[in-house]
Amino acid sequence: MTRGPKPKDNAVRRNKHEHAQTLSSSATEGRALPPGLGIKTAGARRFWRTWATSPQAGKWIETDWAELEITVKLVDAFYAGDTKVAGEIRQRVSKWGATTEDRARLRMSIQDDAEDQDPAAETPAADPTTDLDEELYRLLSE
Repeated sequence: MTRGPKPKDNAVRRNKHEHAQTLSSSATEGRALPPGLGIKTAGARRFWRTWATSPQAGKWIETDWAELEITVKLVDAFYAGDTKVAGEIRQRVSKWGATTEDRARLRMSIQDDAEDQDPAAETPAADPTTDLDEELYRLLSE
């Protein structure tokens, strides 16, 4: 025999957060890296491209793009050898939902659009890690 009242047949979950958001997993068009920033490293260019085309970027307003510009300057300094900025970079990207844990804390989920796409239509992209690998090797061997 169990204690308490019998559970309702059609239980309703009531703890859904009012500001929770679901984003599409498809990449956004994003913005081009502003040439006036003076980014020199391939790692920083890759960082910009990754974030500018992320699902989160589809919801960004002008202030978010300004934060990305500041952060990409820090990433450029990091790849140039200034490892003291790593903590600041991590704090900034966590506010955008960089990791699964960050997205859970922000109540952000990414809806998988893969089942809606034709797998034959996917084309492999060029490998952008060649310059990045050389740059990391140089950075770590100093």
